[in-house]
Amino acid sequence: MDIVKGYEEEFSQLVDEYEKNTEDKSLRNPSVATIIVNGNRVVGLNSVEGMKITSSVRGDGVVTIDVTIDDNTIIPIPVHLCTGFLEKTGEQILKFNYNIGSNVKVKFKSHCILTKVEKLHHYMESDMYIGKNSKVIYEDEHFHDERGGVFVETITKAVLDEGSHFSSKFYETKTRVGRINVVLDLDMKKSSKANLESKIYGRENDIIDIKEVLRLNGEYASGIAKSTIFATDETQAHVINEAYGNAAYAKGHIECNEIVKGSGVSVSTIPILKVKNEKSELTHEASVGRIKQDQLESLMSKGLTEDEAAEFIVNGLMS
Repeated sequence: MDIVKGYEEEFSQLVDEYEKNTEDKSLRNPSVATIIVNGNRVVGLNSVEGMKITSSVRGDGVVTIDVTIDDNTIIPIPVHLCTGFLEKTGEQILKFNYNIGSNVKVKFKSHCILTKVEKLHHYMESDMYIGKNSKVIYEDEHFHDERGGVFVETITKAVLDEGSHFSSKFYETKTRVGRINVVLDLDMKKSSKANLESKIYGRENDIIDIKEVLRLNGEYASGIAKSTIFATDETQAHVINEAYGNAAYAKGHIECNEIVKGSGVSVSTIPILKVKNEKSELTHEASVGRIKQDQLESLMSKGLTEDEAAEFIVNGLMS
């Protein structure tokens, strides 16, 4: 691991916080490709064979990180991306550019550690190109401050070239959300496949916005976009799932499940399906409601309180 000179203390603090929340020691492993950012500073950077990572910081504090993976590269150990903010207040703006070659296999594990802040705007924009017949997994888990002062915007746009596979998982379930806006927008070429999954647990007066878009632009492209929201107390949650059947034999499915608990909750889900090619096929499924009473009663019969039973069910859904 290449710790950037002058930022050793920030590196140590952020890695300690990461390990406390995840119980993962990978960030100190020199054989793991790693990007570690605190605020507007890259404090740790490590590449592996077949991958090139570079970073720069503009005068206005915007951090740009470019990740390039060569054709035919297989990275057996997940690439770790850790972004954090150790100050109490501020703004963090990150721009990631991924250029992933053909016949690549790689998994990214991203963690956003914002547990020390009182008020923060965190904005992360990612542009990703996935080459032909490549397989990419991207897992993104967030940990926010419990006072609800974090506003996160994460915007991802990806182009999936012919025959490529992309799996994206976004989780914010273990801490308060604050306010969050998640956007995933895919341009899918011939025979590409995608699986998008978001799980968010809203507490107190959290605000949740999700938008997932499947643009099925190539023949035989297929994708699934699935969101699960558990909204409690006075949480506001709004989900938009979109699928566009623009090519023959393209298939898309969108699904949203919103579970509510609390009289002050406000939730909505909007599915948008548009077919431009008569040979494409789009489906959707949505549900909004409280936890099923028979599930609660079954667990309560085993000695759990209603709140304990509800928490048990929700943890199962969010895991």
